Amino acid sequence: MERSFLDLPFFAESHRAFATRLDVWAAQHLGHTHGLDVDDTCRQLVKALGDAGWLRYCVPASHGGALEKLDSRTLCLARETLGYYEGLADFSFAMQGLGSGAIGIAGSEALKQRYLPRVATGQAIAAFALSEPQAGSDVAAMAMTASLAGDTYVLNGEKTWISNGGIADFYTVFARTGEAPGARSISAFVVDANTPGLDVVARIDVIAPHPLATLRFSNCRIPVTNRLGEAGGGFKIAMQNLDIFRASVAAAALGFARRALDEAVKHAKSRKMFGQTLADFQLTQAALADMATSIDSAMLLTYRAAWLRDVKGERTTREAAMAKMVATEEAQKVIDRAVQMFGGQGVTSNHPVEKLYREIRALRIYEGATEVQKLIIARELLKG
Repeated sequence: MERSFLDLPFFAESHRAFATRLDVWAAQHLGHTHGLDVDDTCRQLVKALGDAGWLRYCVPASHGGALEKLDSRTLCLARETLGYYEGLADFSFAMQGLGSGAIGIAGSEALKQRYLPRVATGQAIAAFALSEPQAGSDVAAMAMTASLAGDTYVLNGEKTWISNGGIADFYTVFARTGEAPGARSISAFVVDANTPGLDVVARIDVIAPHPLATLRFSNCRIPVTNRLGEAGGGFKIAMQNLDIFRASVAAAALGFARRALDEAVKHAKSRKMFGQTLADFQLTQAALADMATSIDSAMLLTYRAAWLRDVKGERTTREAAMAKMVATEEAQKVIDRAVQMFGGQGVTSNHPVEKLYREIRALRIYEGATEVQKLIIARELLKG
């Protein structure tokens, strides 16, 4: 895997060492899960990532993590590397961070102690339950309710497109508690998967298999102490959590794109056509040049956003949106060109570039579709 970009001043020596260690581990342990169903694969990957210590980078050191606080550059390097070797490994790592991130941001000490150490070791699988049938990008349209009844909240409603739905041990759930209009009435909660009244009512099949589900909450009772932060503060918590991980979506796209480019270069050098190799044709060389340049441009945007957050402590809403938009859109183009270069092989089931072609498509949608990222970028510009 290409590592020359680690010489850029975005990174400290600790980042270079981390990336090298993870690359060696991933090359040895990933890409061997063909034939297992998606649930078993993800469970095995969470366990493997936990046993090897990589999930410790998803939680702070005070509760079993590797670093004092979450480091965006490390998260990005992890997702880029894991994505290069196996899409579900990236997914499993990312969901441990996203699913538990709100607890780290706003959870009580008791909740942090209860959940975060188990996330760091892979003993508990986390999930993030925000989207609803009529509330995806428009979070303020959320309909699910959480009604206060003495020392409990009663949750009613549905969540859908929930990653790790059906295999998670707990869910970070957002619901309307009624303190004020719109987003100011949303609160955040932790709900254990075995809580009465919480049911997985449908599994969702997508083009790149992942554990996805629709959840239904029917008079689901949880203690008040399971609320994260203040009542009505859930929207802010959700956005803070997503801001931490949005740049890492771009990094996952980089990992997919780098793998596609490497596969394409290797194929172009070995494929014989008309008395020469595919790599000898100027059309092939032009395509490879475009692919490499697209990857480098996305890489610079991705690690700029991560560096600004880590080093400057800046709010990176605009920069992360730019990185996510460019990296995912360009990765789609890079992978499509790789498929084209392979010809018939490229659309053969479970060929490396065919799997990448299916994996990349969702990244242009989740954690804010490309069109939403454009709105975010424009809004931030107009504010200035």
